[in-house]
Amino acid sequence: MGDERVKTEALQIIGMFQVLPRLVVFDLDYTLWPFYCECRSKREMPSLYPHAKGILHAFKEKGVDVAIASRSPTADIAKAFLDKLNITSMFVAKEIFSSWTHKTEHFQKIHSRTGIPYSSMLFFDDENRNIQAVSKMGVTSILVGNGVNLGALRQGLIEYSKNLNTIEKNKQRWLKKYSGNSSSSEKNDKE
Repeated sequence: MGDERVKTEALQIIGMFQVLPRLVVFDLDYTLWPFYCECRSKREMPSLYPHAKGILHAFKEKGVDVAIASRSPTADIAKAFLDKLNITSMFVAKEIFSSWTHKTEHFQKIHSRTGIPYSSMLFFDDENRNIQAVSKMGVTSILVGNGVNLGALRQGLIEYSKNLNTIEKNKQRWLKKYSGNSSSSEKNDKE
C-alpha cells in the first residue's frame, strides 16, 4: 500500500473521532522503522514501516503535531536517518537520547517544549516498559508489535477517546460532589 493510500485511509480513521490528541509521539526503533539505529551506519539509506509515512502526513494534514521520543544511544544516526527520509521538519520535538528512565524524561522535555498536557498526548512504542512508565504520566500509550500501522492508529485513537471520556466523567463527578457540598452548606446557612 503506497504512502498516499495509507494517508487517505489514515485520514478516514482520524475523521471518525470528534476529539483528537494535540500531540502524537512516536518511538523510532521498531516503531517508525524496522531496525535499531545503533546496528546501522549513517551511510545506509533507511526505510520506514509501510504505513508510517502516510500516518505522519495524515496527522500533519489534520493539524495534529507529532514528536519523537527515542532512547537510541546513537542520536546522530537517528537524526541522519530522519534527514534522509525527509521527515525531520514534521516533528515539533525530537527527544533522542539514551536514558534509563523508560522515556519519562523524554516526555518531561516534550511537555516543557510544547506546553501540551500529558493527557492530550498519544504515544506509540514497541517496548512495554516504556508504555507502562509513560501511561503513569497520563499519556495514552499504545504498544505496537510490528511498527505503527493503521490498526495501531485506530486502537490509539479509540483508547485516547476512552481516556478523555474517563477524565471528563471524573471531572464532572468532582464538580458535582464539591459544588453540591458547597451549595448544600449555603442552604443550611440560609435556614
